[in-house]
Amino acid sequence: MRQVHEIRPLVLETGVQVHADGSCLVRLGNTHVICSASLEKKVPGWLKGGGKGWITAEYGMLPRSTNTRTDREAAKGKQQGRTVEIQRLIGRSLRQAVDLVALGERMLTLDCDVLNADGGTRCAAITGAWVALALALGKAGLDAALIRQVAAVSAGLLEPEVEETWAGRKGLILDLEYEEDHRAAVDTNLVAARTRAGETLEIVEFQSTGEGRSFQRAEAVALMDLGLLGCEALMKAQLGALG
Repeated sequence: MRQVHEIRPLVLETGVQVHADGSCLVRLGNTHVICSASLEKKVPGWLKGGGKGWITAEYGMLPRSTNTRTDREAAKGKQQGRTVEIQRLIGRSLRQAVDLVALGERMLTLDCDVLNADGGTRCAAITGAWVALALALGKAGLDAALIRQVAAVSAGLLEPEVEETWAGRKGLILDLEYEEDHRAAVDTNLVAARTRAGETLEIVEFQSTGEGRSFQRAEAVALMDLGLLGCEALMKAQLGALG
């Protein structure tokens, strides 16, 4: 059984999509997300002639990734607001990883599809998409464009169910699975970046919401510290997956 300051069992498997420029299957507990990167020599119209590239993302949940079947959004003719929000989060997080000038007028599209959902799908998508992105840049000889490592993890406050403490604070837990997320009084997603191994992590995005109650500044700091600890573990696994 994992401790409250540990991420769930993690496997990052590369090369799972043979036609993609880079791909990674993330298995984080029972949350499984397949991420692929496609590199094209084109940019959106508003960037043409500017000498810079672009990174965008698409995200989706397969119909039986959840315990009841979810209709495909294509069948409904439009994306849900949640999907659009997550796509934007993935895109802006991964743009932190790349020097867009060094990328040149190319576009990287990151496709993240949830095979099994058990909490933390957006964070798993960001973590796996960075690996796919790194592989795609390496394949194209654009390693110099990769300037930061990026990973993401969830954290939360569960009270009074979690008796164990982390850093002297009861109820804090890292990398929430669905049932934990469902019960969380405070829910957090944290995206972190680092330029080189060994450097202090920087925060790209910190989303923390009081679901069952409001929360104090000290609790927000504790959630942030716990999330950074989780990202350290994820980044070590990312580098291991890249060999």
